[in-house]
This record gives sequence, structure tokens and C-alpha cells, in this order.
Amino acid sequence: MKIAIVLSGCGNRDGSELQETLSLFLAIDRRGWQYQCFAPEGMFEVVSHLDRKETDDDAEEGAVVDVEQRDIFEESARVCRGAILPLSDYRSADYDALALPGGMGAARNLSTYVYDGPRMEVVDALHDAILDTYRAHKPICAMCIAPMLLARVLGRYGVTVTLGALSSTPVDVARQLGCSVEACAPDDVCVDEEHRVLTTPAYMAASHISEIFDGAEAMVAKLEQWLAERSNA
Repeated sequence: MKIAIVLSGCGNRDGSELQETLSLFLAIDRRGWQYQCFAPEGMFEVVSHLDRKETDDDAEEGAVVDVEQRDIFEESARVCRGAILPLSDYRSADYDALALPGGMGAARNLSTYVYDGPRMEVVDALHDAILDTYRAHKPICAMCIAPMLLARVLGRYGVTVTLGALSSTPVDVARQLGCSVEACAPDDVCVDEEHRVLTTPAYMAASHISEIFDGAEAMVAKLEQWLAERSNA
């Protein structure tokens, strides 16, 4: 089996959440499967992981400066030891499933959710990847805030996702976009059998890294079941 994973940078504030991403890698690798990472190309504004503010390395206090920017593709390459391809190269026919770890890069770099809320757009290459995978009847997995991307692209089909607890702004937005939303514990997985969508809340609900891994493991275990059923059909 070979799973395509879409990254959004390096770090939970402005890229892919590392603990979620590595938990996903490990859950896949333990099954002897392969994975291939992808990311879009383009610049994004850097957010400090210390004070959560947009940064400029050379700024003097009080100065008016341009915000520091980095390339999404270059930053994502840090996460997977350089084994990465441009997202524009993704073809659903080459992979058994598509997976999206969380982190605010999903909401800032892969989409405009942070800025536009329910009027958000998903970057073209990812929009096409999600839609092509869905139309090929192949599973799609998403963690943490990444189900918002599925809500934007697949909400019109009435897919079911989780974003952790049911009382949050992301839940309200996902529902506006057409999704059904379920509560889910961080160590569990929300299963949409009809649309072949698996989501786990990760740090939308978790307090410990062990919960993150358990959620990733539950998600990949269900994915394994689906892929085995398809192989035996």
C-alpha cells in the first residue's frame, strides 16, 4: 500500500503539526506500507512558535517591516527528510489513500480559513487532489483542523467529519459548508463509511502526544480494514 500525505510547512503554528505528522508516518510505516509526502509551492508568512506572532528576523522593536516569509515546499521537506514532491504532481491513480495531518498550515497555507472563515478557499492543487481522490472512491484521512479542507471541497456531498468537541467555531463553519460533524475523543476516529472519509481530532481535543498517536493508529487501522476489503472484493 502507498499513502499520499500532504504537508503544509514545518511547525504547528504555521505548518504541519509535527507530532501529528510523525504519528501518522509511524502508524503507516508499522504496517509495512509506503508513504509519499507532497506540498504546494509558494511563500507563507512565518509565525513565531514562542509568542505566536508573525515574525521578521531583522526587525528592530517598533519598526515597520515586512513579515518574514518562507517557502511551503522547502519547509515541508524538513519534516520528511527531503523526500517530497510538488503537490501538482499528485495523481490519485498512483496511491491507495490521501492523508492530511493537522497544524495551522492547513488553515493558513493550504487554505484561507484563518482569514476568510466560511468563505475560505483551498489551494487549487489540493482542491483537485481531494476531489480526484474522492471521485476515484479512494479513502481520505484528515487530522486536527485539516477536516476543514474536506468540508470546503466535499461539504456539498454531505461528508461526516470530526473537529473534536461540538461547541467550536470550526464546527459551525464545517456545518455551514454542508458537513455533518460528530464529537470524537482524541484517541479515536470518526468514520464516514459512505464517503470513505476518516478523521481524528488530534490537538483539537488532545492534551498528550500519546493520544495523538492513538488517534492516528485508530485512523490507519480503519484505513487498513477498508483497503483489505477492497483487495478482497
